[in-house]
This record gives sequence, C-alpha cells and structure tokens, in this order.
Amino acid sequence: MRAIVVLLVASLLYLQYTLWFGKGGIGDVRTLERTVAQQQAEIVGLEGRNQALAAEVLDLKQGMEAIEELARSEMGMIRNDEIFFQIVEPPRSIEDAGVALPDE
Repeated sequence: MRAIVVLLVASLLYLQYTLWFGKGGIGDVRTLERTVAQQQAEIVGLEGRNQALAAEVLDLKQGMEAIEELARSEMGMIRNDEIFFQIVEPPRSIEDAGVALPDE
C-alpha cells in the first residue's frame, strides 16, 4: 500500500512539473497566446491597408478621374490648354536666400 502512495505522489509531481515547465506547458501556451494577439493586431492593420488599396484599384479601373488626379498630383502633369502657376514663398532670411553679404 505504501508503494502505491509513493508511486501516485511521484506521478503527481511529474505531471505537475510537465504541466508548468515541460514542452507544451502553461509557459508555452502563454507565449503562444501573446504571439497570436500580436499577429491578430497586425492582421487588422493589414486588412485596412488592403481595403484602401482595393478601393484605389477600383477607382483606377472605373474612371479616368483617379488617373488624372494621380498624374496631376504625383507627376506634375497638366493639360495642353492649361497654364501652370507655381507660387514660391519668399525666403524668410538672407541666409535662406543664398545671398552673399559683402565683407566689411
């Protein structure tokens, strides 16, 4: 009878050890849960990005307005009958203007 009790206690200790510290134990489960949470947050961000890109692709497929907007804003293109005015702000100081001051 005493041998059975010792065997059961030893088995219990072994099972507790593997539960807490062994491969696939509670520590590993917590690490995996954190990894899953991080990846789910990343997926949410990527899904939003994918939706924005899909909307842009749809705009480009359906009409010329989106293509024209991209050409104007990113490539600086204008139509043949348009006049382009570029407004440049004056420099705030002499150093910004690149003007050399005379030596005194």
